Amino acid sequence: MTVSQAEPDAVAPAAIRPNPHHEEYQYLDLVREVLDHGELRHDRTGTGTYSIFAPRPLKFSLNRSGTPILPLLTTKRVFTKAIIAELLWFISGDTSAKTLSAQGVKIWDGNGSREFLDKLGLTARAEGDLGPVYGFQWRHFGAEYVDAQTDYSGQGVDQLARIISTLKTNPYDRRLILSAWNPADLSKMVLPPCHMFAQFYVSFPGSRTSPPPSSEDQGQQPPTKGHLHCQLYQRSCDMGLGVPFNIASYALLTHMIAYVCDLVPGSLTHVMGDAHVYLNHIEALETQLQREPRDFPELEIAKDRERGIDGWKAEDFIIKGYNPHKVIAMEMSV
Repeated sequence: MTVSQAEPDAVAPAAIRPNPHHEEYQYLDLVREVLDHGELRHDRTGTGTYSIFAPRPLKFSLNRSGTPILPLLTTKRVFTKAIIAELLWFISGDTSAKTLSAQGVKIWDGNGSREFLDKLGLTARAEGDLGPVYGFQWRHFGAEYVDAQTDYSGQGVDQLARIISTLKTNPYDRRLILSAWNPADLSKMVLPPCHMFAQFYVSFPGSRTSPPPSSEDQGQQPPTKGHLHCQLYQRSCDMGLGVPFNIASYALLTHMIAYVCDLVPGSLTHVMGDAHVYLNHIEALETQLQREPRDFPELEIAKDRERGIDGWKAEDFIIKGYNPHKVIAMEMSV
């Protein structure tokens, strides 16, 4: 991964919004709503939250006049290295936290610890083995999970490969679904999936009255490239730490799929269930809410398009012009 950036200046609260249409305000306004109107609730971690249910969706453009854009929030620095590493880990089908930890990404270490596994009754599970979590479901849905070391090649349904194949042959398909929610496997996971369901859609600008040719129309090419859109449903949404991460991750996944399918990145819509702020994040988020958003960075992909969705590396992503405000520390509740 290459990140081109300048050091941010000192932050001063903004009395007015110089750019009221900046898409980051959707996120900031939702945080404000949760803080002001959220219900005080107990939660699994014991930390406590303010929560609202089913807020209005967030929507982010993934290109600016044809230039690919990555919606990395700018009112605090987002841990880009971890976003890329985790996404590539998902895509690989890996389910061991140790793979990420070895790269300096510790976000799954707590859920894969010996103490956490034993508390769940997974005493026979090796430390770091998270069970059939996201990547396993994306690439081997329905296969019988054994452990993180087993080779599952050819087992289960490779949802991601199926989506890419369908996008290339039938972009009008209404079944472009990626599901991490598998009720049969939930008890084997250290944590049921929070971001659990995504649907993809290809639009063809300018086809209001005359649709472009279908895949059956041999020799005819659409008048314009299709634009790939993604709608994510997330059941449990940690507004402080998780949601900025999830926005960037699914935006990046959409960029990757668009790239290998020769489509234009279109938009990401983020639909939420339980949107919450942990009580120990309130002070940090109040600081973040005083900051003015800056331009989202551009994204360049330096990879052979023909090599498909597998085998990507961090250096294949070049993020240009990411100039966020300073990091705001928040403790992760496990």
